[in-house]
Amino acid sequence: MGKISPVSAKYIVHSSINIDGTVDRPDVIGAIFGQTEGLLGADLELRELQRSGRIGRIEVNTDIKQGKTEGTIIIPSSLDKEETVIIAAALETIQRIGPCNAKVRVEKIEDIRISKRLFVIERAKELLKTLQDDVLPDSQEITDEVAHSVRVMAITEYGKDRLPAGPGVEDSEEVIVVEGRADVICLLKNGFKNVIALNGTSVPQTIIDLSKEKVITLFVDGDRGGDLIIKEAMAVAEIDFVVKAPDGKEVEEITKKEIHKALRGKVAAEQAKMEIKDLPKRTTIAPVKKTSYVTKPLPVSNTRQASASNYQQRRTSSSTRVPLRTPVKSEKKASLAPDQKEKFKQLLDDLVGTRGAYILDEKLNILGKVPTTELEATMKSMSTGLFAVVFDGEITKDIVSRAERTKTQFVVAMESKIKPIDAKVTLLTSKDL
Repeated sequence: MGKISPVSAKYIVHSSINIDGTVDRPDVIGAIFGQTEGLLGADLELRELQRSGRIGRIEVNTDIKQGKTEGTIIIPSSLDKEETVIIAAALETIQRIGPCNAKVRVEKIEDIRISKRLFVIERAKELLKTLQDDVLPDSQEITDEVAHSVRVMAITEYGKDRLPAGPGVEDSEEVIVVEGRADVICLLKNGFKNVIALNGTSVPQTIIDLSKEKVITLFVDGDRGGDLIIKEAMAVAEIDFVVKAPDGKEVEEITKKEIHKALRGKVAAEQAKMEIKDLPKRTTIAPVKKTSYVTKPLPVSNTRQASASNYQQRRTSSSTRVPLRTPVKSEKKASLAPDQKEKFKQLLDDLVGTRGAYILDEKLNILGKVPTTELEATMKSMSTGLFAVVFDGEITKDIVSRAERTKTQFVVAMESKIKPIDAKVTLLTSKDL
């Protein structure tokens, strides 16, 4: 998102920038978006153009010399030439970046289609010569070729346990392990050749040996049985990633779209282990024994004394009653270490203009990268094990709320609508880094 293929770009705007001071790349990019916002109307809003793919990723290269910053700005465009030159001219309205005076000058607008036309002409000549020299295959040959490719993808057997597998297990560095033969067939039909089955609930020695050599992704059904297989497989084999089918579905019955979506959402094995460990256990409530009480009648003369005694007893027991809910202690926010600050800054710089998000564990390893539009849903699906999220966007109340529920320690973004004091997690922006 926010990127544009070089093939679809028609023009490239080359600009130079001179700044009377020291600034970073995010400051320049922030100024480009911020100071042109609302300048050209809704149809030429840079953020919307980039989101729809009509403006590519803005590349900023800077160099600091003698306390001043110089550099270049490169913007690919698939707009028409009139709209492109308007965007280019808007860049020259930028006069300040951070606290420093700045000057932007458009050096040239390159029409990359001219060089493409020359390439097309030369390549067309070569293709025409090849077409004339060789005989084009007829429709029957095409049909036979397609049928042959389908037969090649037939299921095979692998290892001393003769497990059902695809033809790509031996050559692939990554292997998908599923539960049964039907799951292997389903994945083969959808183009996955590096797949092998456990062929039962216990983990065979072939899988254990395979896990020592290759990256293993365990793909199980979306039920309780799948959780049990994950626990057993992780106890005896070196599992790297875990994937579950949608809730209540088996791998053999899901569609191609669901397979790709599930594999994109794969989680590290340690994360999956934590989630399974947190599953609620069934508890049984022992029946309460009934106790019979015998009440002796009091003498009439002692009635008042008994009533007073009973009242005093009720008063005492109510005053010592344990409250139903104990007050929640305020959680202490995580402090930012120097290495964490450097890592967050590096990741945030990488995400500038991409509208993407990184999800990190406690060791600052990247668990996954998703579009910012899917960040909240991804955090909800992971539920635990999140340490930090870094994304190209603005911190909102919903993101903070989700971070608090998942016990995320840090939320890092370009800007924030929420004050740090109003959140239980540590909020950081590009200015803080």
